[in-house]
Amino acid sequence: MPALNIEFTEEELAAIREAAAADGKSIKAYVHDLSVREQQRRRFVERAAKFWNEHIEEFDAAFPEEAPTSEGGAAA
Repeated sequence: MPALNIEFTEEELAAIREAAAADGKSIKAYVHDLSVREQQRRRFVERAAKFWNEHIEEFDAAFPEEAPTSEGGAAA
């Protein structure tokens, strides 16, 4: 299985060690899970933004009082 050798400062490693212990995980498992969660979060945000951009006109029509005004704020 592919692996990475990642360098941390002593302070960074201490913080990671503490966070891993709080989650009841090894440092290796904690860093792995954290990186996977970040990938999933980014994918979610990208897809949510795409959905929003594809449906913004529908939202504005359904909730005109919440639609942005030309000044950039929500309608009064």
